[in-house]
Amino acid sequence: TTRMASTFNNKKTVIFGASSGIGAAVAKRFAALGAEVIVHYNGNKAGAESVVQAIKDSGGKAHLLAGDVSQAEVAERLVNEAAAKLGRLDIVINNAGNMFGRTAISKATDEQYHNVIDLNIGGVFFACRRAAAILQEQKSGTIINTTSVAARTGGGDGAGLYGAAKGFVSTITRVLAKELAPFGVRVNAVAPGVIETDFHRKNSTPEQLAGAIKGIPLGRLGTSEECVGAFEFLADESMSGYITGQVIEVNGGQLMP
Repeated sequence: TTRMASTFNNKKTVIFGASSGIGAAVAKRFAALGAEVIVHYNGNKAGAESVVQAIKDSGGKAHLLAGDVSQAEVAERLVNEAAAKLGRLDIVINNAGNMFGRTAISKATDEQYHNVIDLNIGGVFFACRRAAAILQEQKSGTIINTTSVAARTGGGDGAGLYGAAKGFVSTITRVLAKELAPFGVRVNAVAPGVIETDFHRKNSTPEQLAGAIKGIPLGRLGTSEECVGAFEFLADESMSGYITGQVIEVNGGQLMP
């Protein structure tokens, strides 16, 4: 099948946290549009390999990249490896995140604190720090961070530590948008609501999800595929060239800021 001419043709893309869920769906879509995609994972090798295989099977270009972005030196190396492999970086998506269980702040352990902060804040900060330097030098490219509805609501049922960390992600998105704008680089974020992914299969009970649906005007959970359009829109400068420092909420109306 011939591809439609696309602004994504040969766009060099790295997606951190792309082995399942939203990251995997974004990787497949961008590759289908003609982007060359690096699929990053940390723990879920089988998931990442199946994403790369699915992309290659449908005629797209994809590569695997493994490592723990929550460690500063690893994150820097991964961004460098991605840039070296692709020749440049057009689109950097920071989607690696996890809740590490639900707990009230008063009951949170030191271990949970470090897990949540290291990955959800550290992973984004370390990857952005290195990517920002590269994009600045290129004078081109765009960064899209994955935040969460919990960044604005404080989360529910023990998701507060995660929500607070995502508040950092939303804010550093605005910081980077200001810092990188003079170099022609845009930085935005997507804030998913309650999306049916492994993330919730691990962290949420059926009762919690049923409760969440009651507060969602569209009356159902979202899918990973339904988040993809926001990333595509933000990555495509022909559509969003004058948009930077924004958070797009994809939540079925659960929160209308």
